[in-house]
Amino acid sequence: MHNIIDEVIPDLLPPPALLCSQDDSETHLTRGDFLYFHYGCDGFHDHGWGCAYRTLQSMISWILHKRQWQSVLSVPSLREIQETLVRIEDKPARFVGSRDWIGALEVFYTVDTLYDVPCKILHITRSEDLNQHIPELVRYFRDYGGFVMMGGDMDAASKGIAGVHTNGRDSYLLIVDPHYSGIPSTIDELIKKGYIRWQNTKEFVDSSFYNLCLPYLK
Repeated sequence: MHNIIDEVIPDLLPPPALLCSQDDSETHLTRGDFLYFHYGCDGFHDHGWGCAYRTLQSMISWILHKRQWQSVLSVPSLREIQETLVRIEDKPARFVGSRDWIGALEVFYTVDTLYDVPCKILHITRSEDLNQHIPELVRYFRDYGGFVMMGGDMDAASKGIAGVHTNGRDSYLLIVDPHYSGIPSTIDELIKKGYIRWQNTKEFVDSSFYNLCLPYLK
């Protein structure tokens, strides 16, 4: 896992030029460090089903760094996440050891149960434009600077959101994509291969709904 430091990203991956004037643009990023979790990063084979678990692990690493608990608490494994959801009776016992997917609600339950961090689920329907919710994401990153999990249905590839860049008309999200497989040598490699990228909100699947999980921790 690579440690993503908030001061590094702007240097390696500056926000893209917006279609309109730059004068009224604003950029807000995750504040604090987090670890980049991805397929197979701990030797456990979760290709094709574990992306939301990996995004959750990245979110948890941000929480541990924020609270300065990283020296005493470790990020839970995928099995430990499953055991937590069974323990709170969100999932049946057969869930442990399965390859069943999780979504934003399960991320919420896990973070709330293990770390007492409240979250908000931001639901974006198929008929809505993601840009309608950019003002709320701007307020969130400005006030909390957290690490957000994003999941959908037609777009079932879970991803992390570590920032927003907008001028109110044209907007981008800073995506942390857990679908990398292998051992990345540097953060720059992940950026060059597109696993950490700015993505225009117009590029998201318009036939999909999205759920975003926003951890509220200052």
